[in-house]
Amino acid sequence: MSMRRATLLAAAGLWLAAPLACATSDPLVGMIEADGGAGVGIAATLTRSPYVDGGVRNDLVPLYLYENQHFYLHAYRVGFKFDRGQGDGFDLFLTHRFEGFPSDRIPSSLAGMANRGPGLDAGVGYERRFRWGTVFGEALRDVSHSSGGNELRLGYNYDWQRGRLRLRPYVMASLRSARLNNYYYGVRPDEATPTRPAYEAGAGFNNEAGLYGSYRLTERWRLLAGISATRWSGAVRDSPIVKDRMEISGMVGAAYDFSPQHEDFAPGGKPLIVKLLVGKSSGCNLLPIMELRCTSTDTPDKTRVAGIEIGRTLVQRLNGWPVDIVGYVGLLHHDERGLQPDSWQFNAYVKGYWYGFPWSDRVRTRVGFGTGLSYAQRIPYVEARDQARRGRGTSYLLNYLDPSIDVSIGDLLGRRSLHDAYFGFGVTHRSGIFGSSQLFGDVNGGSNYIYTYVEWTL
Repeated sequence: MSMRRATLLAAAGLWLAAPLACATSDPLVGMIEADGGAGVGIAATLTRSPYVDGGVRNDLVPLYLYENQHFYLHAYRVGFKFDRGQGDGFDLFLTHRFEGFPSDRIPSSLAGMANRGPGLDAGVGYERRFRWGTVFGEALRDVSHSSGGNELRLGYNYDWQRGRLRLRPYVMASLRSARLNNYYYGVRPDEATPTRPAYEAGAGFNNEAGLYGSYRLTERWRLLAGISATRWSGAVRDSPIVKDRMEISGMVGAAYDFSPQHEDFAPGGKPLIVKLLVGKSSGCNLLPIMELRCTSTDTPDKTRVAGIEIGRTLVQRLNGWPVDIVGYVGLLHHDERGLQPDSWQFNAYVKGYWYGFPWSDRVRTRVGFGTGLSYAQRIPYVEARDQARRGRGTSYLLNYLDPSIDVSIGDLLGRRSLHDAYFGFGVTHRSGIFGSSQLFGDVNGGSNYIYTYVEWTL
């Protein structure tokens, strides 16, 4: 699966907000106009696989976005940016590499070969903005001990806008090291067959061109689309497992902008929200838990979690409805009860709260649903165990869901000073979107922990 999909997705999401500095090959950098803004979306992609008999791959990529003056977090990229305000800027980042063998359907050309999985790259980028467009460069190195390879990119793009429509054509050349190419497209001697000779791919240049854009449906909603074409270097095209042809990728998607320049942004000085939680693993699936049809935490493993989260309100009373939008980041500690070493989990998500119950003016009651990303230091024991039973894979990075229900402690006790303090129950859920997202390792399955929490505003 090609990294071109990541470039295409990043580019198509650029215009959720007015343009700022859009560092290097990830134009999502700078797309959130206000400090502390956020956005969410989903994109569906189609990519013609470079592997022989690989066919056309489809994928879902969630677009979770947060950005302030110097830090940004996207679905597949996190980094720090430094805009000097003179037409140029830098960024330092970690990014997911969208390459590797398909995990759901192995083509015959790859049968019997050791899996080549996606990687994680560390990189540094630079861009220079002119009236006639933007020139950018980027240097990446694998830090996931997958390929151990390097890549240098040089590109150009240009913004064109007419009314609600915004388009951006681009071209990019990349120099890929022999280690990078050979990892994904080489054939080791012990993998050779009569129809698949051993092959060592060398370094080479890729050339890429594309067009992507967005259409502003409303103040917040955007439609996204794009298409790109990549010409792989001869070192890759000559591989016996690669089809010698142009690689074509396309995508369509939609995104919603929570940028706080809108009139319903939370007024005042952005107070911090603190949330403490403790919970236990559950053998129930998420939907039965939410419907209160299954709420058991009496599992043989008896593993537990405890965590702290920090949040800020992004939007109050969205469109005048009894709905608030809050952004959270948090650390969750896994107590594995001696079954494996304890570990940590990082969560980042956006959560909507609805409080339109008839009694909410007396005792505010909120139903919440959060969605975002979760990265585990170690695969939680319950995930590793359940996925092994099903013969399915695991992933450190998974989609994160967080449904909850709570009530105001101050309203229950008659203390106005505690009106914004809440007590409630929730579920911390990790999953891979039913195996439909390569970003999450095509994982189908995950874990659920039912937790109790208190939350208050500083």
